[in-house]
Amino acid sequence: MRTDTGQAFRLEDYRQSDYLIPELEMIFRLDPEKTLVTTKLLIERRDGVAADVPLVLDGDGLKLEKLLIDGGAVEHNDHEATADSLTITRLPRQSRFEVTIVTRLAPAQNKALMGLYVSNGVYCTQCEAEGFRRISYFLDRPDVLSTYRVRIEAREKEAPLLLSNGNPAESGALEDGWHYAVWHDPFPKPSYLFALVAGDLSAVRDRFVTMSGRGVDLAIYVEHGKEARAAYAMDALKRSMRWDEERFGREYDLDVFNIVAVSDFNMGAMENKGLNVFNDKYVLADPETATDADFANIEAIIAHEYFHNWTGNRITCRDWFQLCLKEGLTVYRDHEFSADQRSRAVKRISEVRTLRAHQFPEDQGPLAHPVRPRRYREINNFYTATVYEKGSEVVRMIRTILGADTFRAGMDLYFERHDGQAVTIEDFVACFEKASGKDLTQFALWYHQAGTPNVTVATSYDARAREYTLEVEQSVPPTPSEARKRLMHIPLAFGLVGPDGQDMAYDGVEGAEVEDGVIHLRKRRHIVRFKGVQARPVASLNRGFSAPITLSLVMRQKDRLFLACHDNDLFSRWEALNTLFTEALIDASTRVRGGKSADFDTTLLGYPAEIAADEGLEAAYRALALTLPAEADIAREIGSNIDPDAIGRAREALRKAIAREAQETFARVYRDLGDDGPFSPDAKSAGRRALRNVLLEYMAAGSGDPASAVRQFETASSMADRAAALSVLAHQFPGGDAARAALAAFEERYRDNPLVLDKWFIVQATTPGGKTVDLVRELMEHPAFSLTNPNRVRSLIGTFASSNQTGFHRSDGEGYRFLADAVLAVEKHNPQVAARLAVAFRSWRSLEKGRQEEARKALARIAGEKELSRDLRDIVERTLA
Repeated sequence: MRTDTGQAFRLEDYRQSDYLIPELEMIFRLDPEKTLVTTKLLIERRDGVAADVPLVLDGDGLKLEKLLIDGGAVEHNDHEATADSLTITRLPRQSRFEVTIVTRLAPAQNKALMGLYVSNGVYCTQCEAEGFRRISYFLDRPDVLSTYRVRIEAREKEAPLLLSNGNPAESGALEDGWHYAVWHDPFPKPSYLFALVAGDLSAVRDRFVTMSGRGVDLAIYVEHGKEARAAYAMDALKRSMRWDEERFGREYDLDVFNIVAVSDFNMGAMENKGLNVFNDKYVLADPETATDADFANIEAIIAHEYFHNWTGNRITCRDWFQLCLKEGLTVYRDHEFSADQRSRAVKRISEVRTLRAHQFPEDQGPLAHPVRPRRYREINNFYTATVYEKGSEVVRMIRTILGADTFRAGMDLYFERHDGQAVTIEDFVACFEKASGKDLTQFALWYHQAGTPNVTVATSYDARAREYTLEVEQSVPPTPSEARKRLMHIPLAFGLVGPDGQDMAYDGVEGAEVEDGVIHLRKRRHIVRFKGVQARPVASLNRGFSAPITLSLVMRQKDRLFLACHDNDLFSRWEALNTLFTEALIDASTRVRGGKSADFDTTLLGYPAEIAADEGLEAAYRALALTLPAEADIAREIGSNIDPDAIGRAREALRKAIAREAQETFARVYRDLGDDGPFSPDAKSAGRRALRNVLLEYMAAGSGDPASAVRQFETASSMADRAAALSVLAHQFPGGDAARAALAAFEERYRDNPLVLDKWFIVQATTPGGKTVDLVRELMEHPAFSLTNPNRVRSLIGTFASSNQTGFHRSDGEGYRFLADAVLAVEKHNPQVAARLAVAFRSWRSLEKGRQEEARKALARIAGEKELSRDLRDIVERTLA
């Protein structure tokens, strides 16, 4: 484990390496306690670099066993080897030479799960971002691209399967029951994309024929007995490969594509060239064990990692500051894939909900940073919602500004220009400038400037002049290290909705560039006048969430309700209703906090019944429309002096009020949706289940009777329905006989399935109320819980801290003290996971003063520990700053 060195890395300090490593050969002699790694590096001195410039290679906790140059031993005085670096001071005069390094590893002892480790008897690697240096000394940076030839040797009985990047080259038997396999990757790649897997696994195989007619052998490797649960992942992979050919013209380039599912993994998945390694929760699924959300996540993440083959692997990052160049771009690509596979409107709403839940708080708190950071101490802490989700939104805005055809031309140019290179954001943007002829300098501020812009709009209509006016002003709030902000280029998609519910025409516009239904905001203030508007319209703004902004628009309730009923942009229709719910909940929480009752407008209470019964809307859309804003969403909108208990009580009051108002309609629609036939994971079937399960929540809340949830739990034919019923029982009737019986039955049924048992932990960790922290402590003693398994930690501790507002934010601070204890316990063996748990403290300053002080003390206790990892200290100190 690396402790904090205090070193900060800055974008402006980037310089290319003095040496390159165009080729390397590796030999792994695998053993759980004493693996030997022999690495032969072909070193190439850059032009202009003097022969006396030392070669400095990165390491992390390594012990050098042997060092050779061109086959000869290196004298002790000519090199210095520490755990974290290898410096060779005397080098050959010629520009190319070979360095051989031998290191010894103990993968079974590697609980940080970075570098080479063992998971359930399977050897596995994780090298992103800086894990390769835990295997061998190397120039472990993204702009050093090398071709790899890897020989793996292992006891055949222990590891009959030997995998690495690229194509298989040869294999055979060795003495004493050992065997070997050689893999060659012909495409130069950075070290973070190296992968090795060895163990006893079963394969699900298929074949894909590319658009040029080449055959590719596909395999997904899972634990024995789980092969059937990988079928959906294989189907998603083949659909991803075809979609990338059709949508972006990208063809797969190797003879094989392998995926391996492991149970101990810090991330969701990793896109290593030709050998993707996945957390098994994003591979394994069947109706009995996986919810519809699981199927959708598998589809999206399989696609995401496959799409990295071009956006991340073939074209990679010059340095880690450019991380969004692969992640944000690839998230955009997987979002588009999912939208095409399922429902574009439903997918867009889900994306925006995720962005607001995770990225907006990041932008508004102490951990704010630009999509391309300028400074970091630990790069693992910048795998954030800003890099991923906001990075995706920036790519989406480029498409909105340029149009679909020009965007595709820019992407084609990017692939043509930069294949095989390590590049920057400037290289990416330049391709779109070239393809479009537009200057995107101001737009590029989205990459360089932190914070969520706010757009304030006032509207007026002059009936005599038939002129509709928007007064628009943009601002970006200050963020850490950025007090002054520059004006952004914001593409604001819009419509003027007339009395008949259709978009109204206009004769002309003044005050801003308006093109293809988009207002381009470039100045601080615009007065936009639409001429020839025949009647007063209702403005539908930021349609499709065309820009990741907050929109301040004073609008009458009846106008918002009109948009919720009639807007032909389905995202904006949902947004109007969600805003009405949000405003009602903010007002109700204020009254509840003041000791008053939470009363709601009867017009608003009546609309959910209309939504539930509207068969002109797809079921998945209705489910989202009926889902109330989360407690964290309400807290974010309030912004300061937050009382989570008041918000929780207000939200529950609104849910019950809607349920009582719409009880007959909800019950009828619930019954009508009941006969869905055999299970299918397709979007339509999943949408029907989603709507039915949202209605179940309302029905239980309105009646106060667990009977309907008990009935669904006992008769459910899929995990989607069973888990939903369990959640209703545990959350709405905690401690009751029905909840206890259901939890016990669920545990008994799935005690031998770790992924499903994670759902059991999650349901209990998200039970509202102050008693849940005691329950979580108790569950940490459960035989299935382990502090060394990231999935278990995230399902129980991470879910409690990030998703249980009333439990984690208990007024006496017990939730904060619990999380501090847990973070310090996890940090002892896995600093990455500990740092991500600590992110739950990020919004502590927005709480009311009593909770603020309790959270501050918990953070200060973590910061006061003497030997913290760089990962954790970075998060805690930035959160406290």
